Amino acid sequence: MAYTFKNILVWQKSHELVLEIYKVTRTFPSSEKFGLTTQLRRSAASVATNIVEGYKRKSDKDFAHFLNMADASLEETKYHLLLAYDLRYLAKDDYKRLSIMAEEIGRMLSGFQKKLTA
Repeated sequence: MAYTFKNILVWQKSHELVLEIYKVTRTFPSSEKFGLTTQLRRSAASVATNIVEGYKRKSDKDFAHFLNMADASLEETKYHLLLAYDLRYLAKDDYKRLSIMAEEIGRMLSGFQKKLTA
């Protein structure tokens, strides 16, 4: 099997988070369609997207830069999750589950960045 971005474990976890966020945001109020729903989906997708873009860069330094951007998008996603929870758009169990996923991805991104810049 050819090695692609799909083989990168942190991308797999990030993609899973995006899919889960799309599921939970389906129940957000329609008034948030162009607000929090869109922001949360975009910031989560940006994590996976930056991993993919970095993967195709020509150097480890460039890849690490895109992993840093993915990490920044992940922090944005964490805030949007907290906001959705505080607004009672997200159930406590969903908030906890998605937050745990995000924390794991953050640790993986950090470790990957360190490996590339060592």
